[in-house]
Amino acid sequence: MFCVISDELSVCCLCWTHPNLMENQNNVTEFVFMSLWGNKQTELLLLFLFLLCYLTVLMGNCVVLLTITCSHLLQQPMYYFLCHLSLMDLFYTSSVVPRLIRDLTAARKKISYNNCMTQLFTGHLMAGVEILILVSMAFDRYVAIVKPLHYMVVMNRQRCTMLVIMAWVVGFGHSIALLLVMLSLPFCGPNQIDHYLCDVKPLLKLVCSDIHLVNILMIANSGVVVIVVFLVLVISYIIILYSLKTHSSVGRRKALSTCSSHIMVVVLFFVPCIYIYVLPAGNENKDKEISLFYTVIAPMLNPLIYTLRNEEMKIAMRKVWFKITHLELKQIR
Repeated sequence: MFCVISDELSVCCLCWTHPNLMENQNNVTEFVFMSLWGNKQTELLLLFLFLLCYLTVLMGNCVVLLTITCSHLLQQPMYYFLCHLSLMDLFYTSSVVPRLIRDLTAARKKISYNNCMTQLFTGHLMAGVEILILVSMAFDRYVAIVKPLHYMVVMNRQRCTMLVIMAWVVGFGHSIALLLVMLSLPFCGPNQIDHYLCDVKPLLKLVCSDIHLVNILMIANSGVVVIVVFLVLVISYIIILYSLKTHSSVGRRKALSTCSSHIMVVVLFFVPCIYIYVLPAGNENKDKEISLFYTVIAPMLNPLIYTLRNEEMKIAMRKVWFKITHLELKQIR
């Protein structure tokens, strides 16, 4: 038996009598997140900032959910999708940020192999569903603006529900494919992840076999899909904006207000994803910093974008708040 010892004091043993042993070997039971952002003082400052961001995500998305579900807005397809988008933001952020906050206070930032794979699966499931809900929202705006006479027929509740179910099915297929590939790869030595979450690229850097083919598969699974969906969204919004020429000035302002909110959300989410998932693993880049945009910043800003720039949402929020305070006053009396 010939042994190769890495700089991280990890040992990968190649057995001459079993040349395929390397492909099935997995000696890693846990992964360790490296020092996230330099010194301890910086991490304590980031702890406070991420805690504040997470509380903002919880409060903002809960307000959106409460406003939509307790008002007539739930009957409208756009707000029906927005309700699901807020749920995905809540679930996705909750699968990443609480552990990040905990790790910022821990001396040894470790995660078990099983929990790491669970985080990988959950993160990609929620992100996949969110991407397809954004596509559904763009389709809704396309029909509403380009084909207004057919809107009520095309965007009925049954079709909206089917689009949400399809988003979950496709998201599950995407995430389970990634998970199965990662479970088949050998982790036989280094277990330090230069990241704050378990994701495809930082994990591929720890695989003790040739990952050239796997890199291609991962880029095809995530990178190409993200680029294609982003281009479809961009083209659809170009068509929408072009068709606004035939609308009245009032209708144009209302449509632009809604579409600009959607475009801001799409850019915040997709541009960092394209950067992360198109470049192959092993490149020296800013994955850790860039991924904060779609794990923390975008879920935090989405509720603000959809409420501050949407007069209908602001009116509904005031009505719901009035109902809640009115009921509380009645109970006190």
